[in-house]
Amino acid sequence: MEAVTEQSAYEQERGKPMPSKVHAYVQSNIIFELKSRYKDRFTFLSEISLDLNGWWSVPDLAIYPKMAIDVRQDEIRITTPPLCAIEIISPMQSLQELVDKSKAYFEHGAQSCWLVLPGLRSIYVFSSFDDFKTFTHTDTLLDDTLKISIPLAEVFA
Repeated sequence: MEAVTEQSAYEQERGKPMPSKVHAYVQSNIIFELKSRYKDRFTFLSEISLDLNGWWSVPDLAIYPKMAIDVRQDEIRITTPPLCAIEIISPMQSLQELVDKSKAYFEHGAQSCWLVLPGLRSIYVFSSFDDFKTFTHTDTLLDDTLKISIPLAEVFA
């Protein structure tokens, strides 16, 4: 008999596993490194709900061109694809699930996609679904598409 696991409301709403402590730590470090270097060029949105032509997703982090944000006027779902979608694998998530999501991000207009594997202290930076580079904790990540670089020693510290 198979074990039945119930999804939390969080998991049902976002269509992905609940993040863990390491997931949250790495996510906040990525946001800090990006924002400290590129806040004049980009807007960074964490856990934003996307509706891209009927495909719904909630990337861990989305990078957009710099935009004005009026905190008095909110949006529930954004219909513009991000320049880059960043997904961090959760303990209960499969790598194949993230690979499939990266393909969908490109199909829906993203220009770049990062897959973050904290357990291996590595990030795969995709410039297309078929073209990626791998960076580890001792490297400086370089996203050639967006002209972004961050030291991964700070992300995985």
